[in-house]
Amino acid sequence: MKTDPTFWLLARATGLTAYVLLTTSVLAGLTVKSRPLGARVKAAVVTDLHRFLSLLGLGTIAVHGLVLTLDSTVRMPFVALLVPGLSPYRPLAIGLGVLAAELMFVIYASFSLRRRIGVRNWRRLHYLTFGVFGAATVHGLTAGTDRWALPLYAGSIAAVIGLTAWRVLTKGGTNAPVQDRSRSVAV
Repeated sequence: MKTDPTFWLLARATGLTAYVLLTTSVLAGLTVKSRPLGARVKAAVVTDLHRFLSLLGLGTIAVHGLVLTLDSTVRMPFVALLVPGLSPYRPLAIGLGVLAAELMFVIYASFSLRRRIGVRNWRRLHYLTFGVFGAATVHGLTAGTDRWALPLYAGSIAAVIGLTAWRVLTKGGTNAPVQDRSRSVAV
């Protein structure tokens, strides 16, 4: 008897969609302060886009996990979606995906806690996004079965590394001219 591939296909589609949303969210987050498009795009608009993409990504990850529990090709117990390493299928690869999803949720929740935890701690927590991106990439490459998606992973990695390097090399990437305060006159 042949099994219905619907849930397997949905799991693959939602996994790849979640990865694209994560990548675009990371890229939007990197451009909030660096503003590679200059003053044409307001930081508040990019911040809202960043948060929206993050929320969409989390929702897609939830659907990805739910669909995996319904798939008959690989039996995935629900608890394996919450505890890294409990998956009967490629436990390390799936565990990295679970860890990435949980960290992504914590980072997203930190948006509303920014005032309470302070900007410095919030920023430190946000640096974990690079770990989330890395773990999600390894998860997709090692748990996924879509070799045709290798260019997607390569392009995502290149974009995140490139924009991160640009931001670091331009010291935040702001295109605004630096004001010379040595000539200012105190009144």
